[in-house]
Amino acid sequence: MTEPVVNPHDKFFKQVFSRQEVTSDFLSNYLPTEIAELLDFSSLELSKDSFIDDTLKEHFSDLLYKVTLVTGEPAFVYVLFEHKSYSDPSTAFQLLRYMVRIWEQSLAQSMALSPIIPVVVYHGQAEWKAAKSLARLVRAPTALGGFVPDYHYWLFDLSQFSDDAIRGQVMQRVTMQVLKHVFRDDLATVMLEIVPLLRELVTQRTGLEYLETLLRYLSQGTDKITEQELDQVVQQVFSEGGTTMPSLAEKWIEQGRQQGLEQGLQQGLQQGLQQGLQQGLQQGLQQGLLASIELGLELRFGNEGLRLLAEVRKIEDVDILYVIKEGLKLAETPQEIQRIYH
Repeated sequence: MTEPVVNPHDKFFKQVFSRQEVTSDFLSNYLPTEIAELLDFSSLELSKDSFIDDTLKEHFSDLLYKVTLVTGEPAFVYVLFEHKSYSDPSTAFQLLRYMVRIWEQSLAQSMALSPIIPVVVYHGQAEWKAAKSLARLVRAPTALGGFVPDYHYWLFDLSQFSDDAIRGQVMQRVTMQVLKHVFRDDLATVMLEIVPLLRELVTQRTGLEYLETLLRYLSQGTDKITEQELDQVVQQVFSEGGTTMPSLAEKWIEQGRQQGLEQGLQQGLQQGLQQGLQQGLQQGLQQGLLASIELGLELRFGNEGLRLLAEVRKIEDVDILYVIKEGLKLAETPQEIQRIYH
């Protein structure tokens, strides 16, 4: 099983579509009717296995759902997220490799081969141009066509949907709107337009969790919305209703306490929300990194490592702090950490 994906687009997609209710809502709304009618969406079950190559894990996020057909037979829905802003011509071949691995696992467990519905969700700005079937990737004379295996994947191309055409439950609609506009200059405007949808979410426990995921994604995965604009969205979301920003921040802090070396980063982000995203995200991230570095220095080098804190705390550049934090994973001596910022 591969390590979790680290790309912010992949991470956001995987966190959201790991929710059974979101995936069920998406597939029931967008799969072709003749296919959707065959699936019992109440039986959707997320597989814990991943079939992504190590070389591809920073570009793709695979989600495999097992679903029962209305006839009672098992099937698989395989969801591959393509986060690039251009069409990948090798997608059909890559998906085939993953499908073969799924079938290999079935055979190893003495199970019959079940049908797989490969789904590609694409949110680049330009229309998807890559071949949607395997045979179109193979150049062969007509007489040899019978020797070429073929299948096609189902493509969900957000560039072909107007905002009004996006349907489904609130969480899924917000996700699709954000993915569609995350590379576009109108992202800040769209976020203000969906404030009413976000207000619907913050009154629910799962909605608050989703809002956390969404804010982290927007703060890390795009340069199309500023901290000030994101702050304006948050202020409008919490300007009505019984949920307050402090209560949300307290919830995030509690989660942060349970996340090991990332504790400081989590707490810093929460403090950033309490202070307001306009200044808090930057300041909170810096504070979080410092707290994480302090903990890492102590765990790796004890008192000798903690002697570097006075110098490290003078560093205001978040990028350097992040490099220091990552460097702690491999550094053998405190001097190696010093060389990063000297």
